Amino acid sequence: MTDCRLIIDPPSAGPWNMAVDEWLWDWAGRTGQWCLRFYRWDQPTLSLGYFQNHDDRRQHPSSASCPAVRRISGGGAIVHDVEWTYSLAVPLTRPVGRPPGPSLDEGHVPTRTARGGWNMPHQWLYEVVHGAIVEVLADFGVPAKVHRREQEAPMSPLPFLCFERRSPGDVLVGSIKVAGSAQRRSARALLQHGSLLLARSLAAPELPGLKELTGREFRFESVLEAWLARLSDRLRLAWTGSPLAQSERESISQFVAEKHARLDWVRSRTRSAFSASSQ
Repeated sequence: MTDCRLIIDPPSAGPWNMAVDEWLWDWAGRTGQWCLRFYRWDQPTLSLGYFQNHDDRRQHPSSASCPAVRRISGGGAIVHDVEWTYSLAVPLTRPVGRPPGPSLDEGHVPTRTARGGWNMPHQWLYEVVHGAIVEVLADFGVPAKVHRREQEAPMSPLPFLCFERRSPGDVLVGSIKVAGSAQRRSARALLQHGSLLLARSLAAPELPGLKELTGREFRFESVLEAWLARLSDRLRLAWTGSPLAQSERESISQFVAEKHARLDWVRSRTRSAFSASSQ
């Protein structure tokens, strides 16, 4: 078993949540330690994918009043509201062993590098994490599945919202996406973060959650406990509760002020910015 730091945070503001994820990604690379974090949002918040154009918010008037943040990962926009959100920071430089994961071909499982680190295909971690979600939902009587193939006719243009897109690895109930994730990696660490929609948000009324699809309420705590058990088994991780220390919070607060709370970061990809960069 590999020790994994476990952080369960209270509802917080969007810039703080994004700054913590990025800080933990760097922390995993520096320390060689795993970290799994669960968090929520203190108000409905729109997160833009790293490559998305801020001006495209106009496509989604329902979330126009929501504060916006920008993720360091790609993908479509997400309205974070009645959900639980996770992030998993994985060091790529100090492996302890190869986790089991789902039954995939050898081209889609982690392998050791010449320096003793991990070559971790991105799809593998999606499969492991989302497969655990599918198992938990099955425990609650929900027939979910992992989406295995690209659509025959790719959407063009891609929908603005992540949960209106379909990619291999997404978690579906019927044809409805209820969980998805995105990644960012460096030479030293991989960050994967994602959301499970527990219920519909008034800021994204077109997206049903588990409540609307099943007619049942899903408590954050009960889903969390079951998912931790499944993920521990799949990744051979032993959880060590370790909330952010005061010194870490101070470092993250500075990161919020310098980057994630700044409008120039959130609006860094606008049509005018693209025009200027192309000249």
